[in-house]
Amino acid sequence: MQHAVGSPLPPPHQPGHGPAVGWSPAAHHPGPQQGPAPVPPPAAPGYPMQAPPPVAPHQAPPPGPHRAAPVPPPPDTTGHVPLPPGGPVAVPPATAAAPDPTTTTLAVLLIGPAGAGKTSVAKYWADHRRVPTAHISLDDVREWVRSGFADPQTGWNENSEAQYRLARRTCGFSARNFLANGISCILDDAVFPDRPVVGLGGWKRHVGPGLLPVVLLPGLDVVLERNAERSGNRRLTDEEVARIHGRMAGWYGSGLPIIDNSQLGVPETARVLDEVLARSIASPPNW
Repeated sequence: MQHAVGSPLPPPHQPGHGPAVGWSPAAHHPGPQQGPAPVPPPAAPGYPMQAPPPVAPHQAPPPGPHRAAPVPPPPDTTGHVPLPPGGPVAVPPATAAAPDPTTTTLAVLLIGPAGAGKTSVAKYWADHRRVPTAHISLDDVREWVRSGFADPQTGWNENSEAQYRLARRTCGFSARNFLANGISCILDDAVFPDRPVVGLGGWKRHVGPGLLPVVLLPGLDVVLERNAERSGNRRLTDEEVARIHGRMAGWYGSGLPIIDNSQLGVPETARVLDEVLARSIASPPNW
């Protein structure tokens, strides 16, 4: 059916709303014309007039003024399950009884050089706890940035530092939200003792004073061997691995617990980590 030149077009069909019912040019075309819509002109010769298709009763929309507005969901909810807001992780209260780290909700930061086994130990420890536990790897979060990723291997600059800070803050927010909802967290990062920019202060600020740092520091020959098994941007040169390992030695004398896992497998290291955490809960380290 053709429309006369200058006549208004019917409103577009919207998915889920059915055809436009009850629409008339007079209702949507301002002008001096009042009253009912005019009778359409007779059809031109050779073009028989077509009657409009019948409209099913269920397609008619309810009157606009009486349509109820949708009720917005309450804030900070997922569906109908309220989520407590995440806050800074507090220091675990000291108890007279020996603490059991396997059943306590904890926030742990596993520190170590490249090749120390941080990720493997953190995953194993999180997998074998008796309470819900999440593993948050800072390297994984940093690599969420795809286009424009600032790889520190190409040089530490303001872009790589900014992306590191952003990833650390994102990890901190995630840990706080997990802890607020009863899920423990273990984070891993190569934190340097002599570099305030990427030091412990940022982790403490973003997670909270209850974060328990533990250093994983095997011998140089072990980290070199493990680094050789890596690929992609996770693999470093031997010179870089040796330099990082030497700087990590600065954690000795810092007061933080240190685990030398040179002769330990992943399950054994996780068991020693539980023993270290039990001591840290009873007497939190000063950092």
